[in-house]
Amino acid sequence: MDISTVRPKVAQLTFQLLSRSVHPELFQIYKTQCIQRQNYSARIDITSDGHVVQWTAGKLTTTEIASSTLQTVPQGRHIFALPLRDSGKDSVQIREGVEYTYEYELQRVPAEMFWMIQQQLNASSQTHELIQVFDSSGRIAIGGLSFVNVETRLRSLRIQAIHTFPDDLALVKTQSTFKLT
Repeated sequence: MDISTVRPKVAQLTFQLLSRSVHPELFQIYKTQCIQRQNYSARIDITSDGHVVQWTAGKLTTTEIASSTLQTVPQGRHIFALPLRDSGKDSVQIREGVEYTYEYELQRVPAEMFWMIQQQLNASSQTHELIQVFDSSGRIAIGGLSFVNVETRLRSLRIQAIHTFPDDLALVKTQSTFKLT
C-alpha cells in the first residue's frame, strides 16, 4: 500500500518527553530501528511528523516525541512538552541513575542553503538506514525528509535528528541522550 506523505507545517511541531511507553499504532511510522544493549533497549521510529524514541532500562520506559500538535499523544505522565521554536536545551534526571539531556533548534535558512542541505541528506539515503523522504506538498517540487543518526554505548543512547520542511525553508535539529549514570 502506497501512502502519500506530506509534512506538517513547522509551526505545529512540539518536543515531548513522557515517562511511559506509547503505542506505535498512534503514529504513521515509515522507518524503525530497534536497539538491544546489555543495560537498555530502544525503538527509534521516523514518523510522518518527526520521530519517536522509546527507551527502556529495567522497568523504566521513557519516550521522546517530536511531532505535530495535531498528533494524538497520551496525556498522562508528561515530563515536558515544548513547542519547537527557536532553540532550547536542558538536562532532566528521570530518576536516580537515569539522566536525559536534549537540545533542539529550529533554523530558517536561505533557499540556496536549504536545497544544498536537502540534497546532501538525500544523497545519504542510499547508505543510511534511518532516512525518509516525503512527498512534495505541491507548492514546492521537493518534499521534506527526516534523517536520524543513532549512537549506542554500553550505558547510553544518543539520537541526532534533522527534519526538513521545504514549504517553510526550515530545519528542525534535535539531539538527545538517554544515559545510565
